[in-house]
Amino acid sequence: MYLILVLVTATAGFLIATFVEGLEPPRFLFLVPFPATPLGFAAYGGLTLAIVLGIPLALVVYVSGRIDDDA
Repeated sequence: MYLILVLVTATAGFLIATFVEGLEPPRFLFLVPFPATPLGFAAYGGLTLAIVLGIPLALVVYVSGRIDDDA
């Protein structure tokens, strides 16, 4: 499910950059500039969603693995 969401977001970024003109280059995490091309927007969208969803998901998996079920 996680991978599907990341791929959908990357596809949306690709399509937006393909059909919308005059876009400014996005900056990943406000630091790394990406080119204002379809591949740049696809990478930006996919990576941004992967980080935004991936870190909380990893924390939930980590915490749930450490919870004592007997308590």
